[in-house]
Amino acid sequence: MKIKFLGGVHEVTGSTHLLMTDKSVVMRDCGMFQGHRKEAREKNKNVLNDVKKLDAVVLSHAHIDHSGNIPALSNIGYEGPIHATHATADLCEYMLRDSAHIQEMDAKYLNKKLARKNEPLVEPIYSKEDVENVIELFKGHDYHQKIQITEDIAVTAYDAGHVLGAALHIFDINDNGIHKKIGYAFDLGRKNLPILNDVEQINDIDALVIESTYGNRFHKDIRESEDIFADAINRTYKRGGKIIIPSFALERSQEVLYTLEKLVGEQRIPRLPVYLDSPLAVKVTDVFRRHSDIFDRETKEILKSGGRFLGDKAVTCTQSVDESIALNEDKRPMIIISASGMCEAGRILHHLKNNIEDEKNTVMVVGYMAQHTLGRRIVEKNEVVKIFGKLYKLNAEVVVMNTFSGHADRNDLLNYVDNITPKCKTFVFVHGEEDALGDFANTVKYNRPNARVEIPDRGETIEL
Repeated sequence: MKIKFLGGVHEVTGSTHLLMTDKSVVMRDCGMFQGHRKEAREKNKNVLNDVKKLDAVVLSHAHIDHSGNIPALSNIGYEGPIHATHATADLCEYMLRDSAHIQEMDAKYLNKKLARKNEPLVEPIYSKEDVENVIELFKGHDYHQKIQITEDIAVTAYDAGHVLGAALHIFDINDNGIHKKIGYAFDLGRKNLPILNDVEQINDIDALVIESTYGNRFHKDIRESEDIFADAINRTYKRGGKIIIPSFALERSQEVLYTLEKLVGEQRIPRLPVYLDSPLAVKVTDVFRRHSDIFDRETKEILKSGGRFLGDKAVTCTQSVDESIALNEDKRPMIIISASGMCEAGRILHHLKNNIEDEKNTVMVVGYMAQHTLGRRIVEKNEVVKIFGKLYKLNAEVVVMNTFSGHADRNDLLNYVDNITPKCKTFVFVHGEEDALGDFANTVKYNRPNARVEIPDRGETIEL
């Protein structure tokens, strides 16, 4: 009974793990590494080289750092099931198609440069055809539904409270007469996030694999986000500027829309023009509407009483490139929500290029920015940043709102571990940068001195 860690260790992207018995190999997540272009391409191309046999895939949620390499399974001939919640399966249909499109555009851009140097051209990691092949393999399930995925491994999903449809998992493994339960607790959501239910506590397990994204950091109370949000919008409006919000198409965009509508309804901000400038975010918002049955009680009550926030009359959803370009020519105060969340691709790059040198404007950061991304350089308020190979002065105000983070912070993570029964003797720490991993693991070891604590390396196999 082993786990092999192919990604998402000592880093926060590319989560890919193999659970292995004598009879079965099950992959939990198949995420895309996101970061510096050359390094990302190499990691994403090579991560599946060691996968010789695969019986099933279990997917936690639709974020690309957990789902984005699934189409590459087509290249190794995988034709088995991909198990996910119904909402995750529906979201991946759009998320993965968008990912293939970005890769094709990225390869096209790189090949122009390589051709001029007479260097070998690159291929996309996978194609749109690969995406269509794997979409057919998805099998949607409900929370709390126990699924027998191989002869000796069953899995049950619980609400992670992280993004729509996100799941924590308990794997029931019977290996040569030995029965063990392995819990997977990442990505863990925060309490009181808009739209979503709070994370469910899993228990009665023998080992826990848990994230460490914010293992050494604390979030402000999520309710403070409304105050920060309102103050930043009002300051920018008085300056006559624009608010540019880089946002993940999945979940963060919908949470921002929810918060904006709430603040307008409470007359805390003026009703500015709001543009959702991401065709993917528009499609994802449609999926939200179809799965309102798994919203939290407060959001259900808002919708029942006629409330609005999901891209209706309160928001203009831009589809065409021309519509997107026109926003940069429009000098009115406005709010532009655009992808990608870490500012590494997509329409957000054009909005930043056209707006960050104007001190009237504000760049509002509402999500995690990984190391070596443009988003992280903006968070660190570098005086000059590079966009499309050209340098721009960062004169716009930068407002960083960790209160919007969909990840549990240090207190949340420690409380989650504290509620795991003493029966659990093994803790494996993943999905975190070095400092966060070490601090969180050391604290758990201090609190549970008899526990086995592991921080695996990429490619390492741990025997349970």
